[in-house]
Amino acid sequence: MSVIGEAALSGFLDLLVGKSLDSALNFVADHYQLHEQLKQWQSILPDIQAVLDDAEEKQIKNMGVKKWLEDLQDLAYDVDDILDEFAYEELRLNLQDTQAQARPSKIRKFIPERIIRSILPPTSFQFKNSMITKVKDITDTLNSLTTRSSLGLNEILSQAATSKGKQPRLQPTSLLDGVVEYVGRHKEKTEMIEFLKGDNSNGVSVLSIVGMGGMGKTTLAQLVYNDATINQSFHHKAWVCVSDHFDAVNITRTILKSIDPDSRDENDLNLLQVKLKEKLSGKRFLLVLDDIWNENYNDWTILRSPFGAGTHIIVTTRLQIVSSIVDPLKAFHLDKLSDDDCLSIFTQHALKARNFDGHLQFKEIGEKIVRRCNGLPLAAKAIGSMLRTVEYHGKWERIYESEIWNLPEEQCGIIVEGLLQQKAMPQIKDLGNQYFQDLVSRSFFQTSGKDKSRFVMHDLINDLAQVVAGEICSKLEGDKKWKFSNRTRHSSYIVSDYDTVKKFEAFDQVNSLRTFLPLMFSSAYPGPFLTNVVLVDLLPRLGHLRMLSLSGYKITELPDVFENLKHLRYLNFSNTPIKCLPDSLCTLYHLETLLLRRCWKLQRLPSKMENLVNLHYLDIRGADLIERIPFRIDKLTNLQRLSDFIIAEGDGCHIRYLKYLSNLEGDFRLSGLENVNGEDAGESKLYEKQGIDRLVLHWRKKFENASRNKEVEEWVLDSLCPPKKLEQLVIENYGGAKFSTWIADPSFKNMLSLELHNCKNCKSLPSIGRWLLLKYLSISGLDQVHKIGAELFGENQSNAFASLESLRFGNMLNWEEWDLCEDDEQVSKFPSLHFLSIRECPLLLGRLPTILQSLQTLKIYKCNRLVVSISSFPLLCELSVNGCEELVDEGSLSAQKVTYLKFVSLSNISKFNISAERIMLRFANSERFKIRRWKELGSLSQIRLRLVGHRIITIAGCPQLVSLETEEERLQLDQIPGVEYLDINDCEKLNRLPEALHAFPFITRIVLEECPGLVCFA
Repeated sequence: MSVIGEAALSGFLDLLVGKSLDSALNFVADHYQLHEQLKQWQSILPDIQAVLDDAEEKQIKNMGVKKWLEDLQDLAYDVDDILDEFAYEELRLNLQDTQAQARPSKIRKFIPERIIRSILPPTSFQFKNSMITKVKDITDTLNSLTTRSSLGLNEILSQAATSKGKQPRLQPTSLLDGVVEYVGRHKEKTEMIEFLKGDNSNGVSVLSIVGMGGMGKTTLAQLVYNDATINQSFHHKAWVCVSDHFDAVNITRTILKSIDPDSRDENDLNLLQVKLKEKLSGKRFLLVLDDIWNENYNDWTILRSPFGAGTHIIVTTRLQIVSSIVDPLKAFHLDKLSDDDCLSIFTQHALKARNFDGHLQFKEIGEKIVRRCNGLPLAAKAIGSMLRTVEYHGKWERIYESEIWNLPEEQCGIIVEGLLQQKAMPQIKDLGNQYFQDLVSRSFFQTSGKDKSRFVMHDLINDLAQVVAGEICSKLEGDKKWKFSNRTRHSSYIVSDYDTVKKFEAFDQVNSLRTFLPLMFSSAYPGPFLTNVVLVDLLPRLGHLRMLSLSGYKITELPDVFENLKHLRYLNFSNTPIKCLPDSLCTLYHLETLLLRRCWKLQRLPSKMENLVNLHYLDIRGADLIERIPFRIDKLTNLQRLSDFIIAEGDGCHIRYLKYLSNLEGDFRLSGLENVNGEDAGESKLYEKQGIDRLVLHWRKKFENASRNKEVEEWVLDSLCPPKKLEQLVIENYGGAKFSTWIADPSFKNMLSLELHNCKNCKSLPSIGRWLLLKYLSISGLDQVHKIGAELFGENQSNAFASLESLRFGNMLNWEEWDLCEDDEQVSKFPSLHFLSIRECPLLLGRLPTILQSLQTLKIYKCNRLVVSISSFPLLCELSVNGCEELVDEGSLSAQKVTYLKFVSLSNISKFNISAERIMLRFANSERFKIRRWKELGSLSQIRLRLVGHRIITIAGCPQLVSLETEEERLQLDQIPGVEYLDINDCEKLNRLPEALHAFPFITRIVLEECPGLVCFA
């Protein structure tokens, strides 16, 4: 049994009554019968909406009401389908007209348009006539649903507004947030405390705090109220939040309860005030009246009458007239906070930090937001709180660019409220993610313990979801025999290696399915296979589908059935070996998402895909056989995500079409740039695509091709300057001799990652050290680079690469020298570098830099002339060296300043120059210890290494290894190591193992393979 959710159904009806129905009315304006029917819908649907609240309340006990709601839900889907058909037909006709105008016929040149229209009837006439019966059936059903007298459903308007409206805002109390460090207002706080500690024997003493909303009046009162010296100066304290309802009886009762919790709950003001006066006689008393709006002087005099000498009152108010009425000893008029104090408030709530030092990626935009807060602490707190869980830069920018800031500053509360409301109304591209994250935060979904990228649902929540969804959402589970209801709109099932006809018998009764979703968690080769019955028989019947996925199935051909699936919005053929797409796919004018990721056999895209005018997302990553985009991409002006724009030989001018795709965002790749000239590249206006955050510029690898021209490729790169908000840039196979100056432009302040691969003609690197937020840098295949030095850091070398965490060099065949200009001790370089990898740089000489104080992981591979010194890396915990001139640890760091290496992998080191003392300090307690393919290694003692301390040991491919220890260094039982796993393989000369190996107390597994010389355990 399902429980129909009124909120979801009401929202659905809102959409139908709104824009969709208005568009349909305009489309059928020339068809009297249809227009009259739809006008009836427009008048009936609001009447139905008015009783939804009452129906929701009554459906649990009244089965008739529940059935009424189910019928209404089914009808809403049917209405949506019909309105969607009208929208589809309108799109089809518009495309037809546009294409006809683009191809004017000879007849149209000589015959006026007026005469053509009189001779040829409108192309939609037949379609509209075909819709009359469907529309009339809906009208009849709507009329029957409005006959509700027997169900007793009533309109609920005022009650709904109260019961389902916004909850009242919680009022602040006297307590401070112990997590937050309060800033600003120190001068006012000190002065107020001095006043309060003074003598007031002449009567009641009043201090007022005045300021507009959000200025921090209540916070200042809390700081004073909770000060330790104030607690010592008063016998009693009380805090009352008055707000806009000034109730003297309630205020007095609250004060009395604060002093005497056992006092009776009186409603008589006189009795309350007499009792209060008795309690305060001879006592020092502090009272805070927070947020007073009452401007009546008589009310104030009555309220203060029980108080005499020894009583101090703090009043907070937005109104100057209230401050005048309470006649304060001094009024404290709060001004705006400084930007520094406002910044501290903002970062504490947004980032749990006092500043942006640990979050440089948000520094610039965060400071802009703080300046817009204009010194208002409440705005800084509210907006900071809203951004607390937001980890991507774009949301911060949208908050900053919001028009809500344009309100006058006295409407601070409206600004804050407006920004908070915007949280529920993001751009459509973020809406689904926000909804999902909201469900995660409410534990509707939970992060999987096995895979952090996946989510699970608790069994109880799953049961609840099924109850609420009822027959609308159905899923196939295991091998159960199952028949979907004819009410089912959304279906899913777990994919098997062989999905045969029997599984899909469950769909026999389904006529209006909207979602066909196979869920694939694992698959055995060569499956999974899908019965052809689904493609040939089932799909053509599912004419109401909005979402269709066949991802992962081993299907090579698709039937030409898409003309029957005109409602489709989402189509996923990713990870399938399909070779081509049928032309009928280009009739899906409503399609928004087309996923063809890793369709490795797909050779081309349909030439008429420009008809998919509503397409938002086209993903062809991994479809590497596609060599060109064969259609006018400029026609798809709604495109937001285009994974790859492929330019074939002879199509270079097509790059110009990109200038019309103003909504592009996310990850974008330009391929085939060797076929483009600089003029066409400039016309793409790539710099205007502000939504792109990752850009890949890709030339083909064939540098020997005669068409490759260094000067042209430099011009192309110069002309493809990306937007300044870009976060990630990849340049591959570029053939120019130098990089463009824009790559070193420090105005790319959001740049987090740069990759330069296989740019074989470039002789030097761009000066990118001034990119303050850069975290990842990868450089490989730059064959003409011989030296990397000062040019990498730029003119101002101080604090170069301040945020860089990962640095990779690879396949730099002619790189000989790495000069970091370490002579200047005042210059800080790579202060945050955690990961360094250098692979296949055979000519690189000298030593590694010594300034990498934060380095944690070091990987060296086939750099046979390089001296690897780890002496200056105190935090190093992972070391992998396969091929180097020398490995050195000269002991410049004390034992207290270094960490043990947790992971060690060593191979082909010509000279192992580390003392036994340093080996015990750095290498003795690793989690994993590996020695692989070390051709000259005869024993571990040769490099002063021992088994002691390592938990998992792997030794492989050491043809000269004879033993793990010498006779003099045999393990004693009192030195038994903590080895748990020992794996030795492909060591043909190894003849014995340690004698004490059998006594290792923790060892659980020993693997010995391909060691033919092994005779015994020592």
